[in-house]
Amino acid sequence: MTKIRWGILSTANIAQKALIPAIGRAENAEVVAIGSGNPNVKEVAEKFNIPTVYNSYDALLDDPNLDAVYIPLPNHLHKEWVMKAAQKGKHVLSEKPAALNAEETKELVEACKKHGMKYMEAFMYQFHGQHKRVKEIIASGEIGDVQLMKSSFSFFMANPEGNIRMDPKMGGGSIYDIGCYCIHSIRHILDDEPEEIYVEADMHPEYNIDNSAYGIFKMKSGVRAMFDCSFTMPFRTAYEVIGSEGVIKVPRAFRPDKNDHEGLIVIEKEDNVREEIVVTDQYKTQVEHLSNAILENKDPIYSGEDTIKNMKIIDACYESIKQNTK
Repeated sequence: MTKIRWGILSTANIAQKALIPAIGRAENAEVVAIGSGNPNVKEVAEKFNIPTVYNSYDALLDDPNLDAVYIPLPNHLHKEWVMKAAQKGKHVLSEKPAALNAEETKELVEACKKHGMKYMEAFMYQFHGQHKRVKEIIASGEIGDVQLMKSSFSFFMANPEGNIRMDPKMGGGSIYDIGCYCIHSIRHILDDEPEEIYVEADMHPEYNIDNSAYGIFKMKSGVRAMFDCSFTMPFRTAYEVIGSEGVIKVPRAFRPDKNDHEGLIVIEKEDNVREEIVVTDQYKTQVEHLSNAILENKDPIYSGEDTIKNMKIIDACYESIKQNTK
């Protein structure tokens, strides 16, 4: 099988823990180069048997033997390096959030289109089979008419000092980091868009970022949705969909990889409760999907236009925080 040749732009933890191993497991992809100014770049390359090492991002992008790059840089650098990658003829998988606002996102999406490059924001969770199954259960009518969806993502940050998530100039804050998953999941599972948005936040007293955020959406269909995200609560990645006749709970919504890739769906009705387990290697599936889109010259299922829509909602959330948080 033809394999897409990937380069890794950075030695970031997410690259080492998730994406480099996932590309290694993918049938249609391989990591052939890594680039970083970090002195540990050679050590990382040796650890993962990556044959080519560059001491800068630019040098990596100049490699003619690369088809695509993965960009796990700090949020404020996404736009710059996605656009540079596209200009150098590289397809791009870039970490979420796509950029710092919808305008930046539109610029990078248009740059990728201009140069004929595929682009996808790395919401890996959507490639896990449990979410397709949830949508099937909703469509079957088993839980009746959907009334409400709740989505949560949190973890306790024990040592905030020096963490880039605490730096507003670098795109820090709980919505940018993890609330974006909640927002995306609401839009994705309900196949609907918010028309009214209300969000409050607990701002960090020292770093001036949203340490926690709490939002309510009224969707275009009339369904209500709620989300919460936080750096000060225990690890939770869950959503639930409440219908007129039952509830679907997904307690491992965004990081089932922490449970051997096992997604869990709990369907609660008045007369019974049942569980379904769905197993998917979501990081691997994400890589294979984009690699296949490149090989077959197809658009990824998660389009640039949809990425811009998601970023517009994030913009609206932060605007609401400005108005509603004292």
